Amino acid sequence: MARGCLQGVKYLMFAFNLLFWLGGCGVLGVGIWLAATQGNFATLSSSFPSLSAANLLIVTGTFVMAIGFVGCIGALKENKCLLLTFFVLLLLVLLLEATIAVLFFAYTDKIDRYAQEDLKKGLHLYGTPGNVGLTNAWSIIQTDFRCCGVSNYTDWFEVYNATRVPDSCCLEFSDSCGLHAPGTWWKAPCYETVKAWLQENLLAVGVFGLCTALVQILGLTFAMTMYCQVVKADTYCA
Repeated sequence: MARGCLQGVKYLMFAFNLLFWLGGCGVLGVGIWLAATQGNFATLSSSFPSLSAANLLIVTGTFVMAIGFVGCIGALKENKCLLLTFFVLLLLVLLLEATIAVLFFAYTDKIDRYAQEDLKKGLHLYGTPGNVGLTNAWSIIQTDFRCCGVSNYTDWFEVYNATRVPDSCCLEFSDSCGLHAPGTWWKAPCYETVKAWLQENLLAVGVFGLCTALVQILGLTFAMTMYCQVVKADTYCA
């Protein structure tokens, strides 16, 4: 009876981890594609230049694949050490996510101030050699969100030491339109505009976070159940 339960949990856990591993492959693939086609896309921070969308996806995808691989092998081999390793790694990830979420909500104001200061420093790297990712990211954000600068369009005056903005700030794009009068530029601040957009989509973000947590809890349940079944089966055989 114990052996039959073990086999059932074994195949369920293997299927779960196979999907987990394939998901990691997908995330890694998107990260590599972004790195190859867009450079360091979405690198907005001057303090953390490596914190790009491509790098984050590559690291996340690799880590998810590694955890999924350990879970798959642990299930197939019915190896207690690998099952326990999978459980511990997944539990650490879940605890880390929970800690980050709590700290984010507890220090929202401080994070807001730091983020705006850091983004303003990053503006000075716009259009400079080796910062194609940051330049592309600001151009896309200002064009798509119809905004200009971090707090307002005058943020760019300090960058250029002149009354001008990037062409992506223009109401109607044309070459060197950033040299025209302020009446031809977007007035909305990018930080507040993007923040408002995120708040409007907070429900979707919350649902995604909840689904992610449930998947991780399901993985923990499978791992611990199978670990206990392997222990029981070993005891029974002994």
